[in-house]
Amino acid sequence: MAATCASLTIAAMNTSTLTSASRALPRIAVLATGGTIAGAAPDATNTSGYQAGVVGVGQLLAAVPSLASVANVQAEQVASVDSKDMALALWVTLAQRVNTLLDRDEIDGIVITHGTDTLEETAYLLHLTVKSDKPVVLTAAMRPSSALSADGPLNLLNAVTVAGKDEARGQGVLVAFNNRIHSARDVVKTSTYAVDAFHSPEIGALGWVQDGRVEFQRGVVRPHTNASPFAIGSVASAWPLVEIVGSYAGASRVAVDALVAAGVKGIVVAGTGNGSIHATVQTALAEAAAKGVAIVRSSRVGSGHVMRNGAASDDALGFITAGALNPYKARVLLMLALASGQATPVALQQVFDTY
Repeated sequence: MAATCASLTIAAMNTSTLTSASRALPRIAVLATGGTIAGAAPDATNTSGYQAGVVGVGQLLAAVPSLASVANVQAEQVASVDSKDMALALWVTLAQRVNTLLDRDEIDGIVITHGTDTLEETAYLLHLTVKSDKPVVLTAAMRPSSALSADGPLNLLNAVTVAGKDEARGQGVLVAFNNRIHSARDVVKTSTYAVDAFHSPEIGALGWVQDGRVEFQRGVVRPHTNASPFAIGSVASAWPLVEIVGSYAGASRVAVDALVAAGVKGIVVAGTGNGSIHATVQTALAEAAAKGVAIVRSSRVGSGHVMRNGAASDDALGFITAGALNPYKARVLLMLALASGQATPVALQQVFDTY
């Protein structure tokens, strides 16, 4: 993983050559982390056998010359990773860099280029830990930069366009992808190959962006960014260990017992249906909860929300329900909540009901 934060400035940012028109443009920082949007393959027809994160941010921006008419862009190469390998240490680096940049008067918003595999997790983490109402917009691509009809350049242009709009302020962290604008809390990856790979299945996108026009059709209701109490610590090793287990036909308790023995602080269950759990796994989880391990019920279904069962089950077992958060986002919130000192099922349930 490269995390050198090498920076460059697009020519429009040179104050000695700025025209009056360019001075009026929003000032956007583009932070590159790698991913398919920065991937390359041996030939233009190859959209699966590519290497992610090998194209630098300067080359990504050069492929979109119309950016100069949308914003004054400052760019940094924060990392060059395949997002399947996203790590807590890089989350720390990225979150701290975002907050540092947003604290500067000369920055109006931020765009982050990211791999699609873990984009929804990174976006939700930042949604809860960024401390500014300035726009932060993540974008990505399903096809590498070398592919025929690569989707990265237009997604990048649209993301910068959204980040420069006043309407995007106060909406928390956003994802601009395939002309749609999503809230970080709602968005999930729904396809392994389609360019229309990101959706907000429960309540839909926030709005859309096309040909320079941005329209929000609803706003974000739950607290985020400045209204969130969560913050990123200085070292990833301080984060509590939280893992995910699944429930399925014939599931055993081996994974739960192994995680408890390893000292895990929290477990998120990707349950069936309404977060239901195989009886064998539930017994193991109840024993873990009695030992102080936080247990969160989520669902593997892909949409909908997990309802709290109350005294009949969750209250008696000490479980927390994830609401509409999928297991991977529930893990992010549980880590942040535990790190902030929330420990009891009652307190943790309040966190999940709020954020």
